[in-house]
Amino acid sequence: MSHVFLTGGAGYVGAALVPKLLARGHEVTVFDTYWYGRVLAALSGAHGLHEVVGDLRDRDAVKRAITGCDAVIHLACISNDPSFELDPQLGKSINFDCFEPLVDAAVAAGVRRFIYASSSSVYGISDAPDVREDHPLAPLTDYSRFKAECEPILLARKSKTFAPFVLRPATVCGPSPRMRFDLSVNILTNLAINRGKITVFGGTQLRPNIHIEDVTDLYADLLDEREALISGRTFNAGYQNQSIADLARIVASVVEHEFPQRGPITIETTPTDDLRSYRVNSEAIAAALGFRARRTIEDAVRDLCRGFRAGRFPQSLDDPRYFNVKLMKDAALPTAG
Repeated sequence: MSHVFLTGGAGYVGAALVPKLLARGHEVTVFDTYWYGRVLAALSGAHGLHEVVGDLRDRDAVKRAITGCDAVIHLACISNDPSFELDPQLGKSINFDCFEPLVDAAVAAGVRRFIYASSSSVYGISDAPDVREDHPLAPLTDYSRFKAECEPILLARKSKTFAPFVLRPATVCGPSPRMRFDLSVNILTNLAINRGKITVFGGTQLRPNIHIEDVTDLYADLLDEREALISGRTFNAGYQNQSIADLARIVASVVEHEFPQRGPITIETTPTDDLRSYRVNSEAIAAALGFRARRTIEDAVRDLCRGFRAGRFPQSLDDPRYFNVKLMKDAALPTAG
């Protein structure tokens, strides 16, 4: 058991991770701006949970909140390319400029392990049949470039008392208390259920995916791994590499089965300038740590269908809280300063 400093704990992945950490007996300090609301309200008063409304760029606030913690899971960022490009200065200030001060604060506070959520997008475009961790990084956007540039900053701090670890997760899918409908599988499922029609941009691009339950299980497991197995390491984490067109067909098939009253789902294909395409290989993390993702794209779509039937996602096509870019446009978010 440890005291975990979880940045972005009220985000898409973080909100699904917090209850797992608490269930395993960890104390958790969530450090988040809560731009997307009090998504952890159901856990209010839970033993071991501390919520801090804070901005990573506020170094004094970070130092105060991280005191007494012995592990960091760093998820917070301006997430995905369109959100970053909406305000590049804001994105850089959060995703890159405050990263090294956060690492410094962690080391000064006596944190023993630091788990950083990078991204499989750091590989850019690749025709390689399997993109492994030693594949050259070729990020196409500032979002993925800063993800890549943070990695060596963290790994350089490895010591006998500080175990840094970099995870490059695939695109996450499935339901979360802080739901996002701006991620590929989630987008397609939302459109299939609510419009009966899926629009595919391009279609041939290959993308790796991972179920949110698998990736949050992994983050929790990393807190229990021996430091010698994770310190200074970088691993991919994905499950299925699917083309966008195949994802659309999978989604349509599952939704047609789950909601037969809606009839056939149509798929429309249009051109795109988004050329990112790569196949992430995740054998290294399986060999080293025994982690293999178990849940499929079909599982993610079925889980989302259950959420829709339960009424968990009202106004899912229009409510800005489900879309990072929409909320950033509509809300008065802090500037880079």
